[in-house]
Amino acid sequence: MSEKSLDIIKKGTDEIINEESLVKKLKSKRPLVVKAGFDPTAPDLHLGHTVLLNKLRQFQDLGHTVIFLIGDFTATIGDPTGKTELRPILSKEEVALNAKTYKKQVFKILDKSKTIIKFNSEWLSKLSASEMIQIIGSYSVARMLERDDFKKRFKSNKNISIKEFIYPILQGYDSVVLNADIELGGTDQKFNLLMGRHLQSIDNSEEEKKQVVITLPLLEGLDGVKKMSKSLNNYIAIDDSPKDMFGKIMSISDELMWKYYDLLSDISKKDLEKLKSLAKADQKNPRDIKLDLGVEIVSRFYSKKDAEKAKDSFLDIFQKNNNPEDIELIEIANMPLPNLLKHIGFVSSTSEARRLIQQKALKIDDTIVESIDYALTNKTYLIKLGKKKFIKVKITPN
Repeated sequence: MSEKSLDIIKKGTDEIINEESLVKKLKSKRPLVVKAGFDPTAPDLHLGHTVLLNKLRQFQDLGHTVIFLIGDFTATIGDPTGKTELRPILSKEEVALNAKTYKKQVFKILDKSKTIIKFNSEWLSKLSASEMIQIIGSYSVARMLERDDFKKRFKSNKNISIKEFIYPILQGYDSVVLNADIELGGTDQKFNLLMGRHLQSIDNSEEEKKQVVITLPLLEGLDGVKKMSKSLNNYIAIDDSPKDMFGKIMSISDELMWKYYDLLSDISKKDLEKLKSLAKADQKNPRDIKLDLGVEIVSRFYSKKDAEKAKDSFLDIFQKNNNPEDIELIEIANMPLPNLLKHIGFVSSTSEARRLIQQKALKIDDTIVESIDYALTNKTYLIKLGKKKFIKVKITPN
């Protein structure tokens, strides 16, 4: 094992439990089994997922075996991580459709020839009642309530299902079945990942028999606040068109841009620090730095030509103030303007709409709207909110 290999593995990680064990495993010179699990709770993989996927690809390039585990069984239970209440249950049909999409999209990053895809229903659905009781009996309720999200819900008298206690145990059991040497996950998955170490140590407490846990930072979504999530609609899907992907990347704040560079870009730490210094000294415009990030990320999922075309389209629309040609057209019944903006998804509330109109952020047919009482008639309008939201609305009679 070279120091360079260890540096590659450590880059961008939050915590390694434990690093000494990782070094010993790497020095064994055998291909290690590196596992990461993904519950198919939504149809699209997004850039938040790629933080893990990029790290898996690095392990592949270093000669190790990657298991992309699709949690089709655990998805029907629902990961309680970070949830303040019991989450909705997905049907087996929904999970199967989402899993099919994951299986297709993952090879935009991973090397297909070096990836093993597994579904945890292969073993979890076959467990007998007595086997299940034996597995879950290895962990106490008191220890489970040490978990932060469970502790908060318990103290606030919010419902915690016994099923949710079972979830991290089943995730840990996956590591036992797969004999994982290393498991990757986001920082919010630390409790679940450590469960794998616990269950692996029941029959053999030697450190070398337990998986190394590597946590990676969570990537905030487009809102810059909460982690990227399909359910929060703040995500950039890896199946987004080049144009949409580029536009969404350009919409993130200048501050958040640096974290995207750190977690998603192949740029070296030295070069990234140089970029930060240039921006701080006003020697390079943050917008231009963000343009380069957009080109790099779009090129990863499409081609450099597609990325440059998306960049040119973005600059044509937002720098030259031209309107895109392929603006969506919808028909809608007449209603007050704030309600219309909420209905078409431009804002989350009518109060937000009123505030933006007062800030003169709304244009109708290239004219700034100065009143929330702006009257619409039965015709088609071009509505623009800020610099990034365009839509054509045909008003129909009530």
